Amino acid sequence: MRRWIIGTALGLVALMALVVGGYFLMNSRTYQLAGRLVDRVETSEKVVALTLDDGPADRGGEVLGLLAEAGVPATFYLNGGDLAARPELGRAIAAAGHELGNHTYTHRRMVLVSPETVADEVERTDAEIRRTGYRGEITFRPPYCKKLWALPDYLSDHDRTTVTWDVEPEATADTAEGMVAAATGQVRPGSIILLHTMFASGTASRAAIVPIVRALRADGYQFVTVSELLKRDGAAAA
Repeated sequence: MRRWIIGTALGLVALMALVVGGYFLMNSRTYQLAGRLVDRVETSEKVVALTLDDGPADRGGEVLGLLAEAGVPATFYLNGGDLAARPELGRAIAAAGHELGNHTYTHRRMVLVSPETVADEVERTDAEIRRTGYRGEITFRPPYCKKLWALPDYLSDHDRTTVTWDVEPEATADTAEGMVAAATGQVRPGSIILLHTMFASGTASRAAIVPIVRALRADGYQFVTVSELLKRDGAAAA
């Protein structure tokens, strides 16, 4: 009986460790089980990438105008379903010289999904991205940063880079001023900034774009796309 109790207790401890480990792995912005994941690049150059998630949606034209005003390239992590619904916005983003990344077709959490589901979500979105006229590298960002095994395994097999972020102003502020302060306080050389700007709910995030750019430029930062930032990985100061 004692052995059974001890065995059961050890089994429960092992199960809890597995669950807790899986939870942290699923949500990690800095690690995955297979393939390359980048939350920022190691460089002493003052370069930073601005990334905008979701959509394209109804505020897409406004976002493009703000980026043009700021004079910076951005990397848009877009959903295939939204691209199919608003192809004119996808074409406008590509025509403006921005980078398009894959954010799945349906924006579902990519956890406990089959390899077939992963392939469908990624490949259908790739096809919609190419329909915009964009011909550059397509990196991938998992919705909600959720991933376990099937997604990283697929991306590794297809030599695709998972891109997360290390600066998330919206996580600590809900006003444009607060987001600017958060961004400038958190940014380091090689940082990747995340904002959500495409929907009506992103008013403060849209208002933060231009002042974030101005503040970081005043501090000597240059804005590049994610694929350009990845090429700087390991770059040393001149």
